[in-house]
Amino acid sequence: MLKIGSHVSCSPKGLLSAVNEANEYGSSTFMFYTGAPQNTRRKPIDDLYPIEGKLAMESSGIEDTIVHAPYIINLGSYKESTYKLAVDFLKEEIRRTHAFGVKHIVLHPGAFTDMDAEYGIQRIADGLNEVLGGTNETEVHIALETMAGKGTEMGRSFEEIASMIEKVEHKDRISICLDTCHIHDAGYDIVNNLDGVLEHFDQTIGLDRIGVIHVNDSKNPCGAGKDRHTPVGSGWIGFESLNKVVHHPALAGRPFILETPWIGKDAKTQRPMYEVEIALLRGNVEERFGPEFVEDVQKLRSFFAELELDHRQYVLDIWTVLKNDAKAKKEDPREPLERLYDYVTAAELFPDLSEEAINHRLIAWLAGS
Repeated sequence: MLKIGSHVSCSPKGLLSAVNEANEYGSSTFMFYTGAPQNTRRKPIDDLYPIEGKLAMESSGIEDTIVHAPYIINLGSYKESTYKLAVDFLKEEIRRTHAFGVKHIVLHPGAFTDMDAEYGIQRIADGLNEVLGGTNETEVHIALETMAGKGTEMGRSFEEIASMIEKVEHKDRISICLDTCHIHDAGYDIVNNLDGVLEHFDQTIGLDRIGVIHVNDSKNPCGAGKDRHTPVGSGWIGFESLNKVVHHPALAGRPFILETPWIGKDAKTQRPMYEVEIALLRGNVEERFGPEFVEDVQKLRSFFAELELDHRQYVLDIWTVLKNDAKAKKEDPREPLERLYDYVTAAELFPDLSEEAINHRLIAWLAGS
């Protein structure tokens, strides 16, 4: 069975809450933080229901879960206090990850800020050596995440990551988190040349190091260096290309994690699209949602066909306008999914469905045939 899930929350009952949320989406894996992603404050492990969570995972058939380190950790910093915080925290986070029985902790490598890339690579490698050399939980791997290249963040090319690994003593404890949005935004053309990108990765780093794949569409064209996620099928990568990633034989057996943004008109009531994204990528939409859902998607196809609106071209055209025409963006900043939702509600196509339910159907329509 395809190991696919999403980023989930540990509130209010720690690992048990994470498992319950993952089950709502039909997940067979998931990724979580052991605390808030914006800081390093952490509750004791026993307060996060580890035993209850593991039992729930077993009964649900969930495996290969992933921990994500908080975003504020920066091993590339030249500031001693920032660097020491990153090293000390990661040592403790490895111990916590081990206590949950998790094998991979995803880490944004770091940013060189006021220095340069060469300094950043060495500083990150030094930090990884301190962290791995100071922990005994050898089953836990630090999964360096491929980055989009915004600002001074490192890991924006396969070569940068390879240079970091080369300088690490405990290479057997380094894995990779391959993020589709990030490598697309960094300039790797996974839409037209997925096999070539994976071959380049294999030659530079080695496909055997990939421990987890983040599955995200992108709001920006290839090489933009922006790192702005969008739901599957609603961005420049598109469903077809992401589906090829998820089912590529070279990536088989790894956990695939969605980090796509929640959507909706009102920020307070926005909802994730994980359930339908997982079903589409797994190929069991009708089983998950029922035949009426499929009929509604066909209704959308007919509706948009009358408007002569192609699902892929429309998405790319809107993102192009929003990127290149400042006046048009100011007058109408709505993104593709929001515009499509407005089309549907104006036509009263599904008057009895909630905003979330309509968006589910739009995501399915964007997946094409």
